Amino acid sequence: MNKIIIEVGSTCLKIDNYDGNKIKKLDGITIQFKKHYNEDKKLRENDVKELIKKVNELKSISKDIYVCGTSIFRTLNKEEREKFLKRFKNETGYDFNIISQESENELTVLGATRFVKDKVCVFIGGGGSTEIAIYDKEIKESVNTNIGVIDVMQEFPDLAENYATTDLEEVKAFIKERLNLPKQKADILILAGGGHEKFARNSGIKYEENTLYKDNSEPIMMDIETRRKETERYYKSISLDEIRQRVKDPDWWYATRAMSAFALVVAEAIDAKYIVPTDIAMAYGIIKDGDNKK
Repeated sequence: MNKIIIEVGSTCLKIDNYDGNKIKKLDGITIQFKKHYNEDKKLRENDVKELIKKVNELKSISKDIYVCGTSIFRTLNKEEREKFLKRFKNETGYDFNIISQESENELTVLGATRFVKDKVCVFIGGGGSTEIAIYDKEIKESVNTNIGVIDVMQEFPDLAENYATTDLEEVKAFIKERLNLPKQKADILILAGGGHEKFARNSGIKYEENTLYKDNSEPIMMDIETRRKETERYYKSISLDEIRQRVKDPDWWYATRAMSAFALVVAEAIDAKYIVPTDIAMAYGIIKDGDNKK
């Protein structure tokens, strides 16, 4: 087996390659679908072209490709949606599957909790939506909100500057007023939806080996106090320009301060003691769900 899974979100494409045994992450790309949609009141032509081009390029790796879209694509009106879906099918040969918030939540939790024995909270942050689940051998509570990091960036554009001028607590307060939060508590918060481990490893914030449970896809963690201090430092003392100069995908870092605030809001709401940042998205759940339907 050689299958490609492409998740198209409000801000980026996450791409995984499944060989029938292991899932390997491939380089994704940043496409600011939601930001540009908010500006143009429609999908931007260059964004759609870039998406289609990338899908067609991936045919050189495998013709077995599954493509799905989340947040921004759920908000398209019927005419926009049908026009986009028809064009995508015509120009790539593949269906574009729009995933509900509930399914995105369930599919991501499947991957994030494979080796977890304790009660945890799984946070799935995106550009235009947020999904949160309390998991204890099964999903016990699930809350979804149509707000994401792009909404925060529109309110606080300085978060994309070299150093933030808006105080972290002000950003957190803005999020708290708008984000649905779970009533149940959990000691462990798993950050999922893609890119959280990548952020930790490349931003300069402190982390340590995950000693809570063994999962090669979730190798690092930090305690809540470390995360609080490091998020403050990321706002005030860590140069975003320096990061963007040394990474392959500088545009990806646009909303990372907003995402850091989301993570803290959820962690504090559930009284988390530890945070596990991962790059896990829906790929494992999609594969597992497909296997179950065979």
